[in-house]
Amino acid sequence: MALRTNATAGQCRGMTGIRSRPSIKPMAATRGRSKKTVELPAFPRGSHIVTRTIYEACSELAEFEVGLANLFCMHTSASLTINENASPGVPLDLADSLDRIVPEGRMYRHLDEGMDDMPAHVKSSLMGASLTVPVTGGRFAFGIWQGIYFIEHRSGEITLFEIRFW
Repeated sequence: MALRTNATAGQCRGMTGIRSRPSIKPMAATRGRSKKTVELPAFPRGSHIVTRTIYEACSELAEFEVGLANLFCMHTSASLTINENASPGVPLDLADSLDRIVPEGRMYRHLDEGMDDMPAHVKSSLMGASLTVPVTGGRFAFGIWQGIYFIEHRSGEITLFEIRFW
């Protein structure tokens, strides 16, 4: 087998371990792209597992054999994350931990909407407003105990998600 390279034969002397490229099987084609805006109801402050809610709102997901889903939270006082969804203690501990990491108080300059306003923005920035999740067989390709969490760092706002599949 001839090695194709820009190097001369003299420059290639001494090279060891050169192998042919492995064959790469193309991924299954998806049926296109999809974008949807989903409105979540107002959640109380805390961590909420919303995987089932997203499945129910996005029947288009079933059309994708292989792809990616990007979820973007259009709310500055909330965030998204993936975490364990089996134990009912995880959402409670997650919310409690964030409250300890970013406490409320007068140490912030931005208190326009209350003592929880700026801490909510900080928590949202720490956790993130978007997720990209692999899709396989029309479902999110999670580990066995994983689910999508919506974390409301304040209380009571209706939240919009933009979800894109490709």
